[in-house]
Amino acid sequence: MGQNRLWICAKPNAPAQNRMLRPISAELRGSAISLALAIPLMLSMFFSTPHPMGLGRLYWLVIGLLTLGILAFPGRHFFVNAWKNLKHHQANMDTLVAMGTGTAWLYSMAVVLFAPWLPDVAQGIYFEASAMVIGLILLGNALELRARGRTSNALKRLLDLQSRTARVIRDGHEQEIEIDAVRAGDHVRVRPGERLPVDGQVMEGQSHIDESMLTGEPLPVAKHVGDEVSAGTVNGRGGLVYQATRVGTDTRLGQITEQVASAQNSRPPIGELADQVSSVFVPSVMIIAVLTALLWFNLGPVPQVIHMLVTATTVLIIACPCALGLATPISTMIGVGKRQSTVLVRSGEALQTASKLTTLVVDKTGTLTQGKPSVTDAQLFGVEQSTALSLVHALERGSEHPLAAALMNYAQENDAPVADIAHFDSVTGGGVKAQTPDGKALLLGNARLLKEAGVDLNAGKDQARALEEQARTLVYLAVDGKLAALFGVSDPLRHDTVAAIKRLQKTA
Repeated sequence: MGQNRLWICAKPNAPAQNRMLRPISAELRGSAISLALAIPLMLSMFFSTPHPMGLGRLYWLVIGLLTLGILAFPGRHFFVNAWKNLKHHQANMDTLVAMGTGTAWLYSMAVVLFAPWLPDVAQGIYFEASAMVIGLILLGNALELRARGRTSNALKRLLDLQSRTARVIRDGHEQEIEIDAVRAGDHVRVRPGERLPVDGQVMEGQSHIDESMLTGEPLPVAKHVGDEVSAGTVNGRGGLVYQATRVGTDTRLGQITEQVASAQNSRPPIGELADQVSSVFVPSVMIIAVLTALLWFNLGPVPQVIHMLVTATTVLIIACPCALGLATPISTMIGVGKRQSTVLVRSGEALQTASKLTTLVVDKTGTLTQGKPSVTDAQLFGVEQSTALSLVHALERGSEHPLAAALMNYAQENDAPVADIAHFDSVTGGGVKAQTPDGKALLLGNARLLKEAGVDLNAGKDQARALEEQARTLVYLAVDGKLAALFGVSDPLRHDTVAAIKRLQKTA
């Protein structure tokens, strides 16, 4: 494999470009007007040769005035930006567009006005070229803006994750305040099912928190006293009190939102390269045009002045990079448009770098798998299935752990009733304990929990080894100090995972 790899968030986002983007509707409207004139003109040239004499002269004069309107209104910003760059002794794509379309219009209008005094070879008309270039580049800009608008939708979804209020404990009193009024050091209470308003550190309670909006990991993460929590994540069934450490734009959610907002107007490096090329290309083209004029004036046929103007103007018209001006925004639009609904292109630089990747690293849970563990295997040791599942149903009924949900669903699918239990106790990192009404000890959890309680697991040793070889997570049930059941839990693959991996391998 090559050395190009994809590192998520390994590099800070490129600074936002200070560019005021024109509304998409204005770009589309200008493109439609320009192409409405250019396309019929271009098609008409297949049937007749433009000739600015007689009545045709009046026709082309009207066409010239219409083209001037396109340059003055839909294409106005190209000339304004070109003039600003000229005053600062700079040149970019706008300079090339303005120079090429402006020269084509000026030359064509000169032909219309002075046709009787020009030789036939010099009577070329290029109004359709000016209108077509403006129309196509405006269309490309509109498509690029539309693609970037999808980033705006992603930004809106991020903002929707931010809570509007927070329940803060100050001076022993609990009060609900606006999110902007929360200060670092405040104690914030979060109830079951609520979204966390700010970043902080857990002070009281324990719960499982859904952090998928930050990490992409769909399984809830256990949080205890001392653990870090983040704004925008969703609390599970437990209650928490935590101390705010970062508020406002300093939260992880706030920083992500700032990055996305900054990335909206970022351009791919190829776009910057086009401007850099233009800064050298424009002066070069002008020098070549001058040299061409001098050569034809001194060495060309009679009339020298006419041929000098024709050749110099031809150089300027041909130099207009309409393909380059259209290719960059179109490629950006296609690249951004190819993304899936859960993939965000952070910047133009990231989009361009993606073409060089040779290794793609993805997480498993929720990406290649469904993100919902389920029971795939069940081994019983001396107890009835209905009895074992009734006990499992009762033990896991009050838990929010992902494995507990899998066992609960399995018990419900098998119509297992809820057994009566007492003295329920949760063991962090191990499982749960309880007793039956007649005093039998119940244990449900990992091997370590049962071994510490003195339960012999040799009866299920072979089955456990076979399940581990299949990448199953093992959950044991013990009743009255004896192994009663062994469950294998797995996160199934998504239905489209295999096909997706094969497609990636084919494109590698």
